[in-house]
Amino acid sequence: MTRDQLAAELLRISKLQLSDITRAVKNGEKSIALNEVVDLGRRLNRLADAVAGRPAPTPAAPAPGDQVPGGQVPGGQVLVEA
Repeated sequence: MTRDQLAAELLRISKLQLSDITRAVKNGEKSIALNEVVDLGRRLNRLADAVAGRPAPTPAAPAPGDQVPGGQVPGGQVLVEA
């Protein structure tokens, strides 16, 4: 990965996550904003591992009912209740 490719990927990740964080904060959804911050950290750690040549760990799938406040499960997926 070249320096320009790394810079482009960092910019893409940060813009996407910061947009989500900003929107959640403006809407008063603190738990969603915190989940987005955690997701940003995970993405940056995976990118750092890729650059360092380390294999990425396989994320554990959330268990059914493993929900955080705000209707999201770890990993940023939104749950829709019927």
